[in-house]
Amino acid sequence: MVLTDTGFWYAFFNAKDKHHQRTIQIMQDLDEGLITTWPVITETSYLLQKALGVPAQLRFISALDAGFIEISEITKQNLTRIQQLTNKYADLPMDLADASLVILAEELGHGRILSTDQRDFRAYRWKNHQPFQNLLLPDSQA
Repeated sequence: MVLTDTGFWYAFFNAKDKHHQRTIQIMQDLDEGLITTWPVITETSYLLQKALGVPAQLRFISALDAGFIEISEITKQNLTRIQQLTNKYADLPMDLADASLVILAEELGHGRILSTDQRDFRAYRWKNHQPFQNLLLPDSQA
């Protein structure tokens, strides 16, 4: 499973985004499943609706409903780790969606992600020292 961030989904569903063609190519070439979290879904839905209207938001929700994307739950047990991560990366700052993806990477045991967020996912570390590998923008690796 490859982790997916808000920027990836926004670019995929927005033909005017500078990363749109790359997201299409990734989706055509990828031979494994995609996974995200509810905070990423919430953030993506909001941004798509705000920028492109309800139809774009509904296309994203339809993809979720069709099962194209696995959804990982964030539980009450994750709240302590979310607080630790938010404090650690307060200078960026880290939002809830990004913290949820760091936790998911820790649970999956890898940091392979699709994200347009070069700055933050270059800085973030899962398990406190493991870097993320951005499959969307591989040249952005530290």
